Amino acid sequence: MMYNQVKQIILAVSVMTAAMSLPVQAADDKGFAECTLVLDGATLQVLQRDGSCDKRYAPASTFKVPLAVIGFDKDILKSPHEPLWQWKPDFKAPKRDQKAVDPEIWLKDSVLWYSREITHRLGQKQFAQAIAQLDYGNHDVSGTAGKHDGLTASWLGSSLEISADEQAQFIAKLVAETLPVSKAAQAKTKASMPVFTSDTGWKVTGKTGSIWLRDTKGNYNRNRPLAWFVGWAEKDGRTVIFAKMKVYNKPVKIAAGWLLRGQFLKTFDPKI
Repeated sequence: MMYNQVKQIILAVSVMTAAMSLPVQAADDKGFAECTLVLDGATLQVLQRDGSCDKRYAPASTFKVPLAVIGFDKDILKSPHEPLWQWKPDFKAPKRDQKAVDPEIWLKDSVLWYSREITHRLGQKQFAQAIAQLDYGNHDVSGTAGKHDGLTASWLGSSLEISADEQAQFIAKLVAETLPVSKAAQAKTKASMPVFTSDTGWKVTGKTGSIWLRDTKGNYNRNRPLAWFVGWAEKDGRTVIFAKMKVYNKPVKIAAGWLLRGQFLKTFDPKI
């Protein structure tokens, strides 16, 4: 498909989604919400769209994908293995993240301190401009006044929100390398992302996200885990774009995004 055709299709989908999208950081009355969205990679035709795909939620660690694009475009990141940054004691991190990290490890292991090192190097003004340039979700990286700093936590149940429809649009542009940044930045991002194999034989490139919805006081509600898995899949010369989201109505024993990814990889087999 030619570049202009891709742009026209994405624009049409974007207009449709903008009309449908509502900035919602909540689930239904029972605390449960879910979306499964699959697009044909060549035509962007909707192959499956079930559930609350137009509602916005915190992107959590799926935000590392646009942040990688920005990092590579601004020359903060160099390649899947550069820069290799060392963990420091003043970085607040669980024991599993107290190690040297490069872009590939960062995306695979979802290392939060590495994200924050990138945003610190950008600064708030350049960070906000880059998110607006990518047209990512609601663009809001201001944070929540008095609680959540925008530069280091806006994507963690704070001000930044995105819908599954918008996630799929962003991934489609990344796959086609039509985001408004250098093609090299997009290619390096794709080369750094985790790759899995589904039980049905699809090569799946994707990023998980795990967080909780917040209660009326702004605290995480551990009974409302939010899970994401977004990316693209390839098999027999075909490519599909996917965005999977789920809000559980009870605590889960592992990271919600990992749980959702495992379920996705067991059954994913779209019909084209």
